[in-house]
Amino acid sequence: MQKGNNILLTGGAGYIGSHTAVVLADAGYGVTLYDNFSNSSRSVIQNLQTITGQRFNLVEGDVRDTATLERALREHDIEAVIHFAGLKAVGESVEKPVEYFDNNVVGTVSLLKAMHCAGIRNLVFSSSATVYGQPHYLPIDESHPTSATNPYGRTKLHIEELLADLARSDSSQRILCLRYFNPVGAHESGLIGEDPNDIPNNLMPYIARVASGRLPHLNVFGDDYDTPDGTGVRDYIHVMDLADGHLAGLMHLQKSTGWQAINLGTGKGFSVLEMVRAFEQACGRPIPYQITDRRAGDIATCYAKADKAWQHLGWRAERTLEEMCTSAWRFTQRAVSSA
Repeated sequence: MQKGNNILLTGGAGYIGSHTAVVLADAGYGVTLYDNFSNSSRSVIQNLQTITGQRFNLVEGDVRDTATLERALREHDIEAVIHFAGLKAVGESVEKPVEYFDNNVVGTVSLLKAMHCAGIRNLVFSSSATVYGQPHYLPIDESHPTSATNPYGRTKLHIEELLADLARSDSSQRILCLRYFNPVGAHESGLIGEDPNDIPNNLMPYIARVASGRLPHLNVFGDDYDTPDGTGVRDYIHVMDLADGHLAGLMHLQKSTGWQAINLGTGKGFSVLEMVRAFEQACGRPIPYQITDRRAGDIATCYAKADKAWQHLGWRAERTLEEMCTSAWRFTQRAVSSA
């Protein structure tokens, strides 16, 4: 998509959506945010405008509301959609599989119907490394077999398969599935970051709330995995690197057709306890934690091979673990002071 085009971001006020909105606005795109604020805050909109000095269009709605989506696509002259909107907690998905399939899969079907009616064929989908399931080998490349160990991952996999089927049925479709690993960190301003409305399901915002005193300790789900320190190892990627990847993906759609999946990761993994130590360095205080039972649906180790992103998108992760932790702590301190 060329600069100046209008892009719709479903879940645009959320964690990854908001950071991508900044990158797109800075690159000269028109950005419309579509969100129901189920796991985000309206204050994000003003903060985005403060960061960029630009105004963002906002449509409040549920992604399952096809009529509202279609109206938003037409009224804002949208050329492409980046689809972030979805429930994303592994543990919660095990407890609420119907809710996850309804929101994620049914929501995507709704979006595709709206895009079809509005004549839009350009889509970047926010997918996940969970589509690979239990790793057969490491690092994980895009040729790795797909499967899923939890309902959340299955929703992502079902959506990817649907999008591939759609591309096979219609040669004009341009669809890119970005399989990201573990986004962390925040914008350098400290104005936007990961701040879930409920108890965090992801590691770094939980650590940050423990560091700020809002939670008493971190629960580490298992210390008996086959990893160097027994805790789960993941490929953590700075959210601003991830946002840059979406810009690169959007530009890639100009010269590609059909369906494609590309990993966005750093190519290396850090354990839960390594993340705790790194965050302690960033915030200058200890992070109390306790070991608990393994969490249903979790795997031991997962990290990316990200060569394809460099070859096809000209993108690679640039930011360090220190930058991830420092930016997350800056955002947390600001959130606490303004609460």
